[in-house]
Amino acid sequence: MWNGKKKAITFSFDDGVTQDIRLIEIFNKYGLKGTFNINSGLLGLPGEMVRNGEKINHTKVKASEVKSIYQGHEVAVHTLTHPNLTTLDEETIIRQVEEDRKALSNLCGYPVIGMAYPCGGVNNDDRVAEIIKKNTPIKYSRTITSTHAFGLQEENRLRFHPSVYYIEECFEEIVDKFLALETDEPQLLYIWGHSYEMDAGYITWEKFEEICQKLAFKADIFYGTNKEVLL
Repeated sequence: MWNGKKKAITFSFDDGVTQDIRLIEIFNKYGLKGTFNINSGLLGLPGEMVRNGEKINHTKVKASEVKSIYQGHEVAVHTLTHPNLTTLDEETIIRQVEEDRKALSNLCGYPVIGMAYPCGGVNNDDRVAEIIKKNTPIKYSRTITSTHAFGLQEENRLRFHPSVYYIEECFEEIVDKFLALETDEPQLLYIWGHSYEMDAGYITWEKFEEICQKLAFKADIFYGTNKEVLL
C-alpha cells in the first residue's frame, strides 16, 4: 500500500508554535514526517500559557516563515482562530475552515487539503464533519480521540482518530507494540500532540528524541505526512 509496505508512521502537531522548529529538526534527523495544523489568523502572535505548572512560550511562527519552516512536511488547517467548531453555525464553520485553508495554501504554495479540529473536549461531531465535507476541499480531519490501535478508519476520514497522544503514559508502550507488529493488513501508527508540551515537561525533548530514534529507519515502515498515509 505504501510503496509496497504494510506499516506506516505519521505525526500530527497543532497550533504552529515556534517550538515546531526544534521538533522538525528532530524529525529531519531521523527521516520522520509530520503534518502541522496551523491557525493562519494567529500567525506571528506572541503568547504564554501555563501547562503542567510551568509558564511556557506559546508564540506562533510568522506567516513569512511558514513555507521554509515546514518544508518537507505538510501544512494543514486548524481554523483561522481556534474556536470549537461544534458551537458555531454553518456559515462560521465554513469561513473558519475555508479561509484558513486558502491562506495556508497561499503561504505554502500548494493546495492544503488536510485538517485537525481545534480545542479540547468534544471538538467535533457528525454535523461539523458533514459541513466541511460538503463545502470545502478538505479530505481528512483528525480528532483528539486516541484509539491505541492502528486501523485506517476508511469509513470516515473527516473524523479520523489518532493512535495515541504523545503525552499519554502509554505512548512508548503503543510505539513498541507497533514496532513488534507483524501484519498482512495495512497498519498505521498516528501520533499527535503540541510541540510546546515538551517545554512543559509532559515528556522531555530528550525522551521524545529517543522514541523517534527507536521508530526511525525501519525497512518495513513507510514514513509519511498525514496526506501521504491517508490519501
